[in-house]
Amino acid sequence: MKHEFAGETETSLQERSGRIEAIIRQYADMIYRIAYQNTGNHADAEDILQEVSVALVTKNAPLEDEAYLKRWLIRVTVNRCHDWYRHHKRMKTEPLEDHLDVPVEEKQEIYEELQQLSENYRNVLYLYYYENCSIPEIARILGKSVNTISSQLRRARHRLKLLLTEEGTDHA
Repeated sequence: MKHEFAGETETSLQERSGRIEAIIRQYADMIYRIAYQNTGNHADAEDILQEVSVALVTKNAPLEDEAYLKRWLIRVTVNRCHDWYRHHKRMKTEPLEDHLDVPVEEKQEIYEELQQLSENYRNVLYLYYYENCSIPEIARILGKSVNTISSQLRRARHRLKLLLTEEGTDHA
């Protein structure tokens, strides 16, 4: 005998659970990278990944439309990063890394320069270059016009180039 839960049979709940697990496996790296580039902290990025995973389970996420699902996951991740930023902006804390001898990553210079850009610029650069999202996709994800995203991308590139050349690095 099959049990029903909120209109779904036990079999359909198992199928949904399996689909959610597959989605989390497929998109966990992307979610983590977006969270890390926003927070600059591995533990906070992991927390955001967990929060997005919970939202996938508890909200009415679009599980069947792959393109919409990816945009939905990015939007939820960016929103969680906004929440994190607002929370941490109020908190006066020092990163633990400042007090530890942590090996410097190869791209630390570029990462530090990226952190000097506004959150909007960082997200646009990240989605465009690392997630290979088109400008119209980024506009849909962030709820902005295509022209706004184009302008932000152009300004972000320019500001990053200025920051990199000011610091004497030759990555630009």
